[in-house]
Amino acid sequence: QICLSLVKLLFYLAHSPLGSIVLLDFQPRQFVMVDGNLKVTDMDDASTEELSCKEDNDCTLDFPMKSFPLKCSAVGKCEGINEKKNLFNAYRYFFTYLLPHSAPPALQPFLSDILNATGDLRYGINETLKAFEKVLYLYKSGLYLQKRPLLLKDYIPVKGFRIVEGGDYKCWPSYSYLGCLLSVHSAEEAAAICNSQSRCQSFIISQQRTWTGRPLASFQSSLTNLIPDANAVVYIKRSSSSGERL
Repeated sequence: QICLSLVKLLFYLAHSPLGSIVLLDFQPRQFVMVDGNLKVTDMDDASTEELSCKEDNDCTLDFPMKSFPLKCSAVGKCEGINEKKNLFNAYRYFFTYLLPHSAPPALQPFLSDILNATGDLRYGINETLKAFEKVLYLYKSGLYLQKRPLLLKDYIPVKGFRIVEGGDYKCWPSYSYLGCLLSVHSAEEAAAICNSQSRCQSFIISQQRTWTGRPLASFQSSLTNLIPDANAVVYIKRSSSSGERL
């Protein structure tokens, strides 16, 4: 969410009515999340000036660990230097820390492609935004779940109960530090996640939703924390001793 919002912001800065805007003091402290959107807190160090040049050799974009050769345009400006500087700083300060392991395994290769392409500046801001929107579409639609074995049949749905918040084991990346609370597309995906965790014996799809509209599922290793709830359903693994008794 943070990275996508940042890319949308940089897309606007690259195509602003004032021209391409560069953030000269690009640091995480310069940004804040407001209602799920990343905002710049200080525009004092923003500039629309692009580096003047006479030849391509005048257009090297230097960073502490990398340098990128750019083209000198016919009007004597280094082509896309402001956009590329913003994008590589986004890679340095945000993408490298937030993108790895921040999506289901099937989508991680797409994020790795974005990470590698922006780290080498093979993508401009237009391509980067398009790539992020593709991952978001696959994530929200559940298309990344295709060609998976159906595992929900291995679970017994028990209506009229829910799991007490808190859980009895933790997992990563959980939405709650108290237990294992993960975003899922459906009960079928929740069953696959439960199967992949050795301690998981049951799960419930909660009414909570993430920023993408996906529900959250709570995973448990036991059934000791069940309480009555007419609107809830607990899915219990058939292979568990509790499931066999049911």
